[in-house]
Amino acid sequence: PFSPKELMLRVGAILKRVKKTTAVGETFTFGGLTADFAARIVTADGKRLDMSPKEYELFFYMVRNANLALSREKLICEVWGYDFPGDTRTIDVHIKRLREKISDHQNWKLATIWGVGYKFETL
Repeated sequence: PFSPKELMLRVGAILKRVKKTTAVGETFTFGGLTADFAARIVTADGKRLDMSPKEYELFFYMVRNANLALSREKLICEVWGYDFPGDTRTIDVHIKRLREKISDHQNWKLATIWGVGYKFETL
């Protein structure tokens, strides 16, 4: 027994994993930050930022949705997938690590939206 809604969410999560490709040549540039989605390279003021694979995925998802408040649940579903068995606090740990890597840059930040989640904010 299962609900049709759960079935649709699970199928959607599997399809996202299968179709998880990035457009060739897609880049984001803002205030000293350059993110090349296809090459999985992030540079800040000409210096390459080394990130784990999930940090790249989380950062790229947040950059693509710049200035939008994203809930922890939304981030878990979009980056880790619907069937992720972990806790939503996983997001907090990854955000903390990303903040440590980009802490020197004042033109953009990963802002906390209390009671909601996070957003990539361009200043």
